[in-house]
Amino acid sequence: MKHPSSLIAVVAVALLSLAATGCNSGKSSSDATETVDAPAEPSPADSTPAGNTGGTIALLLPESKTTRYEAFDRPLFEKKVAELCSECKVVYSNADQDAVKQQAQADAALVQGVDVIVLDAVDVKAAVTIVGAANKKKVPVIAYDRLISDAPIDFYVSFDNFTIGKQQGEALLAALSAGGDPKRGDIVMINGSPTDPSAGDYKKGAHAALDGKVNIGKEFDTPDWSPDKAQQEMEQSITALGKDKIIGVYAANDGTAGGAIAAMKRAGFSVLPPITGQDAELAAVQRIIAGDQYMTIYLRIKDEADAAAIAAVDLLQGRKPAAKVETDNGTSKVPSVLVDAVPVTKDNVKDTIIADGFYTAAQICTPEFAAACTALGIK
Repeated sequence: MKHPSSLIAVVAVALLSLAATGCNSGKSSSDATETVDAPAEPSPADSTPAGNTGGTIALLLPESKTTRYEAFDRPLFEKKVAELCSECKVVYSNADQDAVKQQAQADAALVQGVDVIVLDAVDVKAAVTIVGAANKKKVPVIAYDRLISDAPIDFYVSFDNFTIGKQQGEALLAALSAGGDPKRGDIVMINGSPTDPSAGDYKKGAHAALDGKVNIGKEFDTPDWSPDKAQQEMEQSITALGKDKIIGVYAANDGTAGGAIAAMKRAGFSVLPPITGQDAELAAVQRIIAGDQYMTIYLRIKDEADAAAIAAVDLLQGRKPAAKVETDNGTSKVPSVLVDAVPVTKDNVKDTIIADGFYTAAQICTPEFAAACTALGIK
């Protein structure tokens, strides 16, 4: 994020101070994400352009290991804000999975005088401090993608994360059942980051679909959603369980799925068991086409980014954003928009991801995957 030259010294002091003091982190409970019906109001997606009253919105995203943030969330959010308010400015920062860095970025944005913060927290417990600092300056905060509990946030935009985890678990169970008794071997569960409450919701949803119906041989919470750590977890599982005993893998997103697949290929699996994923990363879609990964969750990120942009412009211009539901975050019932997601296997890649223009057939069907695309009727 670039700052005006007159503020560089102030921001530098803020950064040095934060680096010295640090912030706390830890596991976050996903219990607060239960939603309740709110009074019927128009969907943010149906809002009309807000006009040209200027202002500044800070977009603070958590990391870049997951490709969606830089490739989709940021540009889609910025585009929608520009459509709604040509005189509005978006200042952007990515925390690279560092909660201290995100704290510094938030403080720098507040020093710069932003009017609204859209925050996808690295660590939701640490983010409470960011919300408190924003509240003191009367700057509204929108929790984006991850709910911030026990803090007075103004709006929440995300996906229905429990349902996503359940969809992943149901897809894995269907694949295992198609191959015989789903308890004939073990599955490995590679969950997301323990500091991400969304990961807790995915995990709960997956267990709701799988518990009692499969044998869970090994289960991990994967720090930072790191593919490298997921690969190590899968290697540990293969050593402990034996590669012939593993019949399926629940991976919470496509990055962790890629790590698990790398471990299994390195271990010499002749046929890969069904593996779940999420985010519809290009590499994952290609793995699905090729048969290496069973499924992914296609997040309609444009709908999420658009809803957050509409809410941010509304707050900036003094309007109350339209909500579909309310979410209890432990402090209040937060006005919220929860966006639907779509399970994708090779059977519906063409009708979902390609039909929506998320990727083109040309992007997916590179020479390495051309034959597989042709077999599926993707051109």
